[in-house]
Amino acid sequence: MSLSSHPIIVVTPVYEDLEASSRLFNELTKEFEQEVFIVAVDDGSVRQPLQIGVLEQAGVNGVVLKLRRNVGHQRAIAIGMGYVSERIKHDQLIVVMDSDGEDLPSTIHALLRNLEPDHVDVVVAQRKNRVETWYFKAFYQIYKRFFSLMTGRVISFGNFMAMKSHAVRRLVVMQELSIHVAGAVLASKLRTSTCLLDRGPRYAGQSSMNFVGLVLHGFKALMVFAEDVLVRVGIACAAIAGFAVVGTASAVVLKLLGYSTPGWFSIALGVLVLMLLQTGALALMTLMLTGVVRGGTVTTAIAYHDSVESVVETTPANK
Repeated sequence: MSLSSHPIIVVTPVYEDLEASSRLFNELTKEFEQEVFIVAVDDGSVRQPLQIGVLEQAGVNGVVLKLRRNVGHQRAIAIGMGYVSERIKHDQLIVVMDSDGEDLPSTIHALLRNLEPDHVDVVVAQRKNRVETWYFKAFYQIYKRFFSLMTGRVISFGNFMAMKSHAVRRLVVMQELSIHVAGAVLASKLRTSTCLLDRGPRYAGQSSMNFVGLVLHGFKALMVFAEDVLVRVGIACAAIAGFAVVGTASAVVLKLLGYSTPGWFSIALGVLVLMLLQTGALALMTLMLTGVVRGGTVTTAIAYHDSVESVVETTPANK
C-alpha cells in the first residue's frame, strides 16, 4: 500500500537517533495500526543511519528519505512535506512531529479531532506541561516576549501539528518553510487552531540541540518575518538617531554659550555620534538580512529532489 492509500501521513525527521525513532514507529503502529503512513527523513545520519528495516520491524507502512547531507531539523521537515505534497490526495491528513518521543503519538488523536471543522486548516500543539529545566523555561518565556516585540505576532508552538492536504501544498511553496516551520505556518495566513497538549520525555538518548542551537532556532523564526523586524528596527533606529542629533545640537549650543564643564562636551559629543553610527549600522544590517532571506533558496515540491540521495519504501511482504 502506497502513501496515497492511507488516511494519516506522519512526517518526522531523524538524525542520529535510531533508538528513539524505533520506539516512535512502534507507538504509532499501536495507536493507528494500518491507517498511518510514515515519511521518515534521515537527515544525513552517519553513526546511526535509519534503515527501512526499522519501519518494517514495527509493522508500519512508510518510506525513508535518505538525505545527501545534514541540512538541519527544519529543512528536513520541509523536504518531507515536499515529498508528501506530490503524492497526497484531497482527503488525507498530515501530522508533523519529532522522532524523539517528546511529541506523544497518543495525543495525535486530539490534534485530528480539532482539525475536523471546515474552517480549520492547521492544528498546532501548544504545551501545557514541559519536561524541561528551569533555565530553558525562563529563556523560552523571554524569547516569546522578544519575538512578539520584534514581529507583532505571538508564537507559542513548535513542529508538532496536523494539517489538511491543501495546507501542505500551500506551505511547500513558501521559502520560509525550510527556515522555520512554525514561523511559516504563521506567515502562511492559514486558518490555525491551537490544541493544549502535554510534552513527553525523550524515549532515549540526549537531545543534540544545545543552547546555541536553540538561540539560532529562535533567530530563524525572526528571519521569517524579516520585513516586519526591519520596519520595527528602522523606527527604533530613527527615534534613537533623532535623539542623537538633537542631543548633539544641544551640546554644541551649550558649548557655545559657555555652560559646559571641561571635558563634558567632548564626552557627550563622542557618545552621541557613536549612538548615531551604531543605529545606522544596525538598520543597514537588518536591511541586508531581509534581502538575504527574501533571496534564499526555495524548498518546493519540486526543488526538494536535489537534497534526497535515496527513497526506500517498505516492501509489500512486510505490510
